Amino acid sequence: MALVVMKFGGSSVADADKIKLVASRVVEKKKAGNKAVVVVSAPGDTTDQLFAMAQNITSNPPDRELDMLLATGEMISISLLSMAINFMGQKAISLTGPQAGIIADTSYTKARIKKVNPKKIKAMLAKDNIVVVAGFQALNAKGDITTLGRGGSDLTAVALAAQVHADFCEIYSDVEGVFTTDPRVVKDARKIEYISYDEMLELAGSGAQVLQSRSVEIAKKFGVEIHSRSTFSQNPGTIITSEENIRRKNMEALLVSGIAFDKNQVKFTIIDLPDIPGIAAKIFSRLAKVGVNVDMIIQSAAVNKKNDISFTVSKQELKKTQIELDKLAQELKASQVICDEHVSKISVVGIGMKSNAGVAGKMFEILHKKGINIEMISTSEIKISCIIDERDLTIALEELHKGFGLSKK
Repeated sequence: MALVVMKFGGSSVADADKIKLVASRVVEKKKAGNKAVVVVSAPGDTTDQLFAMAQNITSNPPDRELDMLLATGEMISISLLSMAINFMGQKAISLTGPQAGIIADTSYTKARIKKVNPKKIKAMLAKDNIVVVAGFQALNAKGDITTLGRGGSDLTAVALAAQVHADFCEIYSDVEGVFTTDPRVVKDARKIEYISYDEMLELAGSGAQVLQSRSVEIAKKFGVEIHSRSTFSQNPGTIITSEENIRRKNMEALLVSGIAFDKNQVKFTIIDLPDIPGIAAKIFSRLAKVGVNVDMIIQSAAVNKKNDISFTVSKQELKKTQIELDKLAQELKASQVICDEHVSKISVVGIGMKSNAGVAGKMFEILHKKGINIEMISTSEIKISCIIDERDLTIALEELHKGFGLSKK
């Protein structure tokens, strides 16, 4: 008898018919002789709708109260799914994140899991229950409900799989797995059979929305193999596993495995900063204090003892970044702060880059041939990212996908 953690995203439980379909898949898994822990997100666009309701009250809701509000979405899903499973003749019990023993730190809206106490889950499994757990939420040391950030239900599922020593962790959504790029944009994108934790981490961090990046970090740390697949199809999906397993299946790793993009980017540039030690530290420590997560950073060479610093943040953090930078510009005697909301990030990812030179050159040449200007560049061992004008994103994606041989053909 295997223990399986199954996670279903919001699109999978968006209405009554879909909840019944999910219940039938869970019951099928149980009847096959497995124990099941099921993690669910809020139905459909519920989280966005709840956030919009908060914004109608105040443009700056207190984080604690926002978490109290947003956590209600998953409670709808767990109760309705448990009802559906019970109606189909199997025992099911719903648990909130705190009831499931998920403990987080004291931050709100983007809390990090500190530990999981699966005692109650194991007790319910021992009584032959299917345990349905609310994703995205946890209990902090203050006794408050807190949430785990966008896509936090993935994190819930992987953390539970690690702590209950699940045999399988299956993440279900409305897509059949991980593709070489978004098939809604590039029609000949193909499904990837196996991908490494590191590649998936880079893709997720670069805008691919299949899995939350923090869930992949936990999966890698605890060796949880993830099967990303579709709720609405019986086809196999994508296995996210270790690089060693990938190389055992394919001795020569692909040069580039996938291309991700992120339209949710804003570029800030601070002009004419004094070229003295500690300026960058002051800027980015201040942004960190107000909860701004900075992505790419570039600093120009000093001219006349002044230089410019450019960096990107997510569009959700535009307002608080602007407020803080306006204060800093005055304090540091910078001449101005420029905000560009019309940029996108595009990234090529592949473990084959470790042992092959020339990927960056090829990427830049492909963009150059299409007259696409690169505004910022960042690299890691298996990723190259560029900031470009948002108007150039689709053609850049299509040309890079074709240029690196990722199409179905």
